Amino acid sequence: MAMSSTTVAAVGRHSILVGWGDVDPAEIVFFPRYFEWLEIGTGVLFESVGLPLHRLFKDRGILGIALVDVGARFHFPCKWGDRLELESRVAEWKAKSFRVEHKFFRDGKLAAEGYEVRVWAIRDPTGERPMRAGEIPADIVARFGHTKAIA
Repeated sequence: MAMSSTTVAAVGRHSILVGWGDVDPAEIVFFPRYFEWLEIGTGVLFESVGLPLHRLFKDRGILGIALVDVGARFHFPCKWGDRLELESRVAEWKAKSFRVEHKFFRDGKLAAEGYEVRVWAIRDPTGERPMRAGEIPADIVARFGHTKAIA
C-alpha cells in the first residue's frame, strides 16, 4: 500500500455497550458477536468517508463488498456492561479486493482484533455465476486516503 506523507488514512470509530444478549452464561462476549461487530465496523468506516453502503451499492451498481476471509484474535475477555471502542481501517487495497482491520479497545487496552478480506462484487456478465470480483474504482480508494496497490 503506497501512501503519501501528507495522506491520512480514514478510521471508522464505533462505540459498543456489551449487553446481556451479547454474552454467554459466563457473561463473557460470545465470540460470534465480534464477527457481527466487524461487519458494523466496516459499514461505519465506509460511512465515515461519505460512502454509506446502501447508497454505494446502488450508486455504483455493485452487488456488494463480499466477504471472502475473516479472522479474529482475543487478548482478554470482555463482559456484560463493558464499553468497547471499535476502530476500523482499510489496511490494504488490491485491484479487486481489500483488507479491513479492526481493533476493539476496553479502557484503552486492546481487547480483541479482527480482519476481513472483501471483494468488490459485480454481476458476472457471462451469467455463469451470480457475481464475480470487479476492479475497485480509484476514486473509492482515494476516499480512504490511500493509493490503490495493484496486486
